[in-house]
Amino acid sequence: MIEIERKFLVTSNAFKDQAFKSTRIVQGFLNRDPERTVRVRLKGNKGILTVKGQSSNNGLSRLEWEKDIEKQEAESLLKLCEKGIIKKIRHEIEVGNHIFEVDEFFGDNQGLVIAEIELQHENETFEKPIWLGKEVTGHIKYYNSQLSKQPYISWK
Repeated sequence: MIEIERKFLVTSNAFKDQAFKSTRIVQGFLNRDPERTVRVRLKGNKGILTVKGQSSNNGLSRLEWEKDIEKQEAESLLKLCEKGIIKKIRHEIEVGNHIFEVDEFFGDNQGLVIAEIELQHENETFEKPIWLGKEVTGHIKYYNSQLSKQPYISWK
């Protein structure tokens, strides 16, 4: 239940040619408190309810609990979410022994592309593809819960 992940900006669209799967995601937040974020997600035709705990000091790890729910339940819960629904396409790319999840955002976050990689432990090494840019692990403004409040278009 402890998730360890690192986040990076993406420097080009080269990842798209390497993706083995791309899925549309719509998500909202029932609660954006950093100590217990509660997210509702429609990932393709599947609903997911997620609770995340507060991040560690270095931003690498935090508790994450997920439960699959019916699509109709997710659609109903999305109507109860706080303002700021996130829309994105998640591209999955295999690089070495790992899978990168590259989120291409739309709407108020259009133009932002973030890659995430989940690791088994914080010091795990991994191959870095050429399209991987600056690391933003632990930078709160890149958390989806924050992007729903302070979208990318408001940064400029």
